[in-house]
Amino acid sequence: MATRTKRRSFEEGHLRKMLVIIDDSTEVEAALFFCASRIAHSSGVIVMLHVIEPQDFQTWMGVQQLHVEEETNKAKARFRLMRRKLAQSGFDHVAVEEVILQGKLTDEITRLIAEDQDIGIMVLGAAVDAKGPGPLVSSLAAGNRAGTFPIPITIVPGDLTLEELQALA
Repeated sequence: MATRTKRRSFEEGHLRKMLVIIDDSTEVEAALFFCASRIAHSSGVIVMLHVIEPQDFQTWMGVQQLHVEEETNKAKARFRLMRRKLAQSGFDHVAVEEVILQGKLTDEITRLIAEDQDIGIMVLGAAVDAKGPGPLVSSLAAGNRAGTFPIPITIVPGDLTLEELQALA
């Protein structure tokens, strides 16, 4: 069971934060725009998280370091792209935090939520192809962790338009 840490996002001196996992999937934009729309209607911060998952480079530390540097650069480029898309869609005023962690994806998500008591909700975009909603949605929201996850998870259909997302948020 995931460790539950008291959420403090509505206490004085804290901000409401919504977590979005930034990866190379197309549905991440739906999750990001949904968060931006919600925050534009109220207040808060989007926490964009990218996790660099470990590779099997036990005997090649130089290769592992190069991998981490490359993945960090890719993550920063994705963050810039997502910020640009937010600005182009009228969300340039929405506050965003960028977080890059290294480790197993689900472990790092859970650890970040435990450490940042202002994160009160995670938003995931669901893939719309025939293979299913995507590995992250399947493992966190529909898998054996779903009932014990420390915060609510909102799943946004990945094919909604910006206008549809704004109407729902």
